[in-house]
Amino acid sequence: MRAFDPTPLFRASVGFDRMADLMDRVLAAEPVQPTYPPYNIEKTDENAYRISVAVAGFAADELSVELKENGLTVSGRKADDTAERTYLHRGIATRAFERRFHLADHVRVSGATHADGMLHIDLVREIPEALKPRRIEIASTKSNAQLVDASAA
Repeated sequence: MRAFDPTPLFRASVGFDRMADLMDRVLAAEPVQPTYPPYNIEKTDENAYRISVAVAGFAADELSVELKENGLTVSGRKADDTAERTYLHRGIATRAFERRFHLADHVRVSGATHADGMLHIDLVREIPEALKPRRIEIASTKSNAQLVDASAA
């Protein structure tokens, strides 16, 4: 695989440190990513998203959703109930898991629901008023000749 050096991009840009950190984290990540539990990320609106995690066999109180800075962590830990049951075949995995998602700036969790073996986490991007585009009025100034005439009178 070819190495990518983003250094030339930083010569003409300011304030993209987080992007560089994100790229470093992605490139340095383990090549084998865990596949359990499976999940979907969908865009439900212009500024709304939903992460759906398949958590068959987990009750709502065995799941945890935590938001710390820009990191969303979804984890599950099943209580040990194998002493009560004898399985002939066990195909539904209920092992402990932890999934991490990195959220962009100004994305917040608006809620989470657990139904039919799926954990749905709803996200909303709320851009502060200070960061929204705004039109700047251009004030016209009097020319120097008009200023000289006004001061002579």
